[in-house]
Amino acid sequence: MKKVLITGAAGFIGSHLADRYLKDGYHVVAMDNLITGSLQNIEHLFPQQYFEFHYHDVSTFVHVPGDLDYILHFASPASPIDYLRMPIQTLKVGSLGTHNLLGLAKEKKARLLIASTSEVYGDPEVHPQTESYWGNVNPIGPRGVYDEAKRFQEAMTMAYHNYHGLETRIIRIFNTYGPRMRLADGRALPAFFGQAMAGEELTIFGDGQQTRSFCYIDDLIEGIVRLMDSEYHLPVNIGNPDEITIKELAEEIIKIVNHPEAKITYHSLPEDDPKRRQPDITLAQRILEWSPQIERAEGLQRTFEYFMKKFPAIVSSDLLK
Repeated sequence: MKKVLITGAAGFIGSHLADRYLKDGYHVVAMDNLITGSLQNIEHLFPQQYFEFHYHDVSTFVHVPGDLDYILHFASPASPIDYLRMPIQTLKVGSLGTHNLLGLAKEKKARLLIASTSEVYGDPEVHPQTESYWGNVNPIGPRGVYDEAKRFQEAMTMAYHNYHGLETRIIRIFNTYGPRMRLADGRALPAFFGQAMAGEELTIFGDGQQTRSFCYIDDLIEGIVRLMDSEYHLPVNIGNPDEITIKELAEEIIKIVNHPEAKITYHSLPEDDPKRRQPDITLAQRILEWSPQIERAEGLQRTFEYFMKKFPAIVSSDLLK
């Protein structure tokens, strides 16, 4: 039986990875310090024989006894509300944490995949974004702690690959959504759902014409697994190229929630907020034979049903009539 270590395993994406690798017959070692993750995301896995959980901060020394075949490094604050609140921890997990896990992978002769992000492209001047684009990032701006942590993470990973011959994989993740997202994590999609469900006005920052591309969690997980099993070591975009404005997203969510008197309010755009974001997934289609399968309408409906079940206390009485 192969053994996989997943860091950030109690988070949104990490918990779905734990599900998938257990389903695929792996022994899963889950690691998380729970500063943004939640044990509720993985509590259903604790009774399983080949699942174990380690409460640990990977920014300190990391040890896992026995053999390891795969390491998937997903530990990091990932939403603006988190990395702006925890800038030092964000930088440390992207630098020290990555260094520790690369060392562990070297010791165990394991293959390591790092979770990078579309944020390495910053506020892009190239559209859509291809893996060959170097980005437009402000290293000292408010988002720099996350952007540069991920860019350093990629550089360190490539150094270990080139110098030590370590088997490494780099995934650049674009906006992803689905069950187990935190409703109040500061990102537009869960924020819109939370406000609409509570009968509140939906808050848009800027004029709402900035764009994003949203990928459903099941599609992302399939892309991660395929990349991990591939022989390709350079960065790969994984995301849904179906671009939409933030205003259009708000309007779609209003219809799904059936908010009786929904209104949208506008506030100033945060500093360095990207104006356009769309992945070019030509590389993933070619080398992984991967493309997203879940249409946004279906994915949003599934996400809404999860939020309604998970957070019934916030639902406006008007929506229950």
